Amino acid sequence: MGKLAAGDALILVDVQNDFLPGGSLPVPDGNEIIPVLNRYVALFHAHGLPIFATRDWHPSDHCSFLQQGGPWPPHCVAATPGAAFPASLELPSDIHIVSKASTPEKDAYSGFTDTELDALLRSCGAHRVFIGGISAEYCVLNTVKDALRYHYAVYVLKDAIRAMHVSLNHGRTLEEMRRLGATPIRFEALVA
Repeated sequence: MGKLAAGDALILVDVQNDFLPGGSLPVPDGNEIIPVLNRYVALFHAHGLPIFATRDWHPSDHCSFLQQGGPWPPHCVAATPGAAFPASLELPSDIHIVSKASTPEKDAYSGFTDTELDALLRSCGAHRVFIGGISAEYCVLNTVKDALRYHYAVYVLKDAIRAMHVSLNHGRTLEEMRRLGATPIRFEALVA
């Protein structure tokens, strides 16, 4: 796998207050990945490599909400505290923030859906992406699928993902990402 190098980029998927314990759509133990993600962020930042953070940025009448016939309770409504990144997530000032699912009529699990993420990655010269965040079986999985579809080499940070359904954390979802062509790694692989 090798050390980090030019062409590598870190993508944090939807690490937002509403997806953490106490939020409106909490991922079990989602807060446990924040210290691990902070280590990845510090490592990429120290190497001068680009860091991206995707976020749900929903209007209050978003189609994914129960009141509109969707499957989820209201969450990550744009410019609310629930949509914010947690204070404990140590993001550098030069982070690239990518907002998704920001129109009422269309949902987006992938950070690439109707966003500038691919263009931003290409403008940074990225060809390997390292993806962590929440939730594993929804937004992380779909971001991984699209990154592979766009022909990036994809590494899943298996120590920095959590699933809505705990049994899927390192089970079927991680195996599906591996089968699709992503490589699961842990932090130690980048610093050993």
